[in-house]
Amino acid sequence: MKEHGILIIGGGLAGLTAAIHLALEGQDVAVIEMNPYPHHKVCGEYVSNEVLPYLNRLGINPNSVGAIPISQFEISTQDGFVVDTELPLGGFGISRYAFDQLLYKRAVELGVTFYFEKVISTAFDNDYFTINTKSESYTSRIVIGAYGKRSVLDKDLNREFSKKNQSWLAVKAHYKIADFPDDLVGLHNFNGGYGGLSKTESGTVNFCYLANYQSFKKYKDIQCFNEQVVSENPFLKTFLKEATPIFKRPMTIAQISFDQKESVVDHMIMCGDTAGLIHPLCGNGMAMSIHSAKIAAQLILRFVKEEDYDRQQLELDYSKLWTKAFSRRLWFGRKLQSILMNKRLVSMGTKTVGKSKKLLKYIISKTHGELLS
Repeated sequence: MKEHGILIIGGGLAGLTAAIHLALEGQDVAVIEMNPYPHHKVCGEYVSNEVLPYLNRLGINPNSVGAIPISQFEISTQDGFVVDTELPLGGFGISRYAFDQLLYKRAVELGVTFYFEKVISTAFDNDYFTINTKSESYTSRIVIGAYGKRSVLDKDLNREFSKKNQSWLAVKAHYKIADFPDDLVGLHNFNGGYGGLSKTESGTVNFCYLANYQSFKKYKDIQCFNEQVVSENPFLKTFLKEATPIFKRPMTIAQISFDQKESVVDHMIMCGDTAGLIHPLCGNGMAMSIHSAKIAAQLILRFVKEEDYDRQQLELDYSKLWTKAFSRRLWFGRKLQSILMNKRLVSMGTKTVGKSKKLLKYIISKTHGELLS
């Protein structure tokens, strides 16, 4: 059995960020991740600038791999009515292929250990965790769960949302297109879903959308759904007609849950999408994952260094700080999503908001946080 001071299950944005933060403080950290780097993931690939100061403090510079500065936002209704505004903080576009690789290389540089395996079960006993893969067992006093939107571990941990079927499907692909603005992130509605468009460091445009599975399953495949449903939005119709797909086939994730989740499960500290998933329309899930990793790392360091700071207090503080940082954003995201899934409301609301850029900026601010140092 291999032992480490801190184990992190999942090497996405939250897991890698926490590993880097903890390793910078001299901790013995290991990450268990299913797939070797680099690899693509289903993701909107837009990051709010709110996390840039913190990333820089960790020795991470997205510009070093060509991240695209983004300052403009637009939203369109199903019938093609478009509203645009300047983003209050701005952000950057970067693929998960490049971003995760950048974080991974920094973690390795700091001495973080990586195991490329799939975790199949966890157990907590006598103040220690045992983490099992098909070929190995690992033990640690502290475990961070950062394994993403959905995993077999959720059922192993008896999490409520994993017990029921979910109605959301996410689809992602990269495209080449001649005239897409570098500085723009767009959100475009269609019947039963909505999708985001923004450039990545490679110059390709990421199109990632969320669709209600009941709507999607009526069609034989993604191409058919794109042609008959997504393309009902004139903006998306033009994009799909003029753009050339880069991937052999789109990437998908099914059974996506936006239900409320626990931030601590069986004494495991949950980070990123594992603790709570914000609707893609809010365009800020990547920044939230990074922020949650910072909260977890700071409290874990206190647990490691202060004898009178016990596990119960660590878990209580993390739950409180996670709720303070994200609960209102998640609530606001759910409310926005209920509007965007209603054709009449989204058309009326977008056209109303379109008369006031100040109001649109206010709505955007409700899904973003303050600068994270």
